Amino acid sequence: MGSRSIAKTSEQVESCGKCPRLVKWREAVAAEKRAAFAGETYWGKAVPGFGDPDAWLMIIGLAPAAHGANRTGRMFTGDRSGEWLYGALYRADLSSAPRSVARDDGLDLTGVYVTSVVKCAPPANKPTPAERDECTRYLVDELAAISPSVVVALGKFAWDGLLRALSQAGSDLPSPRPRFAHLAEIELAGPRRGATLIGSFHPSQQNTFTGKLTSEMFDAVFARALAVGRGAGTQV
Repeated sequence: MGSRSIAKTSEQVESCGKCPRLVKWREAVAAEKRAAFAGETYWGKAVPGFGDPDAWLMIIGLAPAAHGANRTGRMFTGDRSGEWLYGALYRADLSSAPRSVARDDGLDLTGVYVTSVVKCAPPANKPTPAERDECTRYLVDELAAISPSVVVALGKFAWDGLLRALSQAGSDLPSPRPRFAHLAEIELAGPRRGATLIGSFHPSQQNTFTGKLTSEMFDAVFARALAVGRGAGTQV
C-alpha cells in the first residue's frame, strides 16, 4: 500500500506546475545551467521524495537545490548538502553508498525516505509562504503513505513545515508549538500513528563551513534516530 501511495504522490509532484514563479525559476536554471554541468540535461521539474516506501525514518529538508536536485531529479543529490546527508546515513548503515551524484547511480536507502517541504528549487532558496502552503499537501500525502515512526527535520523551515503538515492532516499538536533546536525532540501524533520528531541543523555550506554543524553533531542525530526507532520496536 505504501509503495503504491507514494508512487502516486511522486507522479503528482513531478507534473506539478501550480506555482508560476517557481516553475519559471526552475526551468530557467535548467536552461542556463552552471558551467560545471553544461553538458548535462537538467531535471528542471518539481522533485519528488526518494527512498524506501516502507521507511521508518523520514528526513525532511527545505527544498531542492538549484544545481543539485533540480539538476539530478533526486533529493539531496549532486550537491555538498547531499554529500553530508548521505555520508551520515552511510555511516549509520542506512545508505548503500556515502555519496549520491545522479538519479540512477544505484544508491539505495534502507528504512529511510528523504523529502522536502517545498518540491521546486526556489530563487535565493526562499519560497514564499503561498508556495510553501501549496506544497504542504504533498508532504501531508507523503506522511500518510510512509507513516514514519521517526522524523528528522533539517533546519527550522523543515521543522515548522512538518508541524504545519501534521496540523493540516488533523493531528493534535502541543501548544505552544515546540521550538526548533539541534537535537530537539518531541513526541507527535501522526496521520496513522505517533512519531518522534528530531531537529537537526541543516547541512548547508553556511552551517558546515562555519562549524555550526560538525560531522560528529550530524552523526549524533542519526544515532538518536536509530535509538528511538529501536525503542519503538521498529525494524531498523
